[in-house]
Amino acid sequence: MSRMTGSSDLLSRLFALDGRRALVTGASRGLGQAIALGLAGAGADLVLTARTAAALDETAARVRDLGRTVECLALDQSRVEGIAAALDGAGHLDILVNNAGIEEVCPSDSVTPELWDRIVDTNLRGAFFVTQAAARGMLDRGAGSIINICSLTSFVGVPTAVPYGSSKSGLLGMTRALATEWGPRGVRVNAIAPGYFPTAMTEVFYRNEDWGRAMLGKIPQGRFGRAEDLVGAAIFLASDASAYVTGQCLGIDGGYLAAI
Repeated sequence: MSRMTGSSDLLSRLFALDGRRALVTGASRGLGQAIALGLAGAGADLVLTARTAAALDETAARVRDLGRTVECLALDQSRVEGIAAALDGAGHLDILVNNAGIEEVCPSDSVTPELWDRIVDTNLRGAFFVTQAAARGMLDRGAGSIINICSLTSFVGVPTAVPYGSSKSGLLGMTRALATEWGPRGVRVNAIAPGYFPTAMTEVFYRNEDWGRAMLGKIPQGRFGRAEDLVGAAIFLASDASAYVTGQCLGIDGGYLAAI
């Protein structure tokens, strides 16, 4: 019994987020919402962002149901000039999850400068300046965990997704560069690369049954991802369980990348 109790205590200490405050961008639905609720379930208090604060009402209510405090901020991170001011009032942050992102399927010979800027400004440029603003306090204190939500397109090419893949490849490069620069200052920077997860942003793909059958044939586990599949990885990377992990990108893809 004492051995079992000791193991339980160790797991609680390693993975508990009690007393920590996490900022999750793009937390109104889908993967961002699931990660926010997972961090709250592990004990973290939350700061949530979306383009409108009202869009966060459901997530915020569920965080409060878990007994955690929550603050909601309106933030369009494609407009980088407003990021620092928006986050000035966020206060103490121990964890950042850069989840906010957009995608628009388009043949590459039809991509316009406006489309390119809209995607890259949100997914990469905006993510960097959110990170810069959120990390200031972490760097001053010498502690913090930053988790960037990358993509399979950080590793492989996907037709009709060149702006998106370029932004997510850049986000992986940003992860590694910041991990190298900020590691000596106590701030860890890692990433998660979700595989094929049906979400509101990607539903256009899943409407095509032929595409769905073909894609499932490439995933060793034989199913698409569910939002809750990301929660354990996010808690791990946010917690002391990953104290010696930085500059890494964890693929959550049912084995897709291993099989190609």
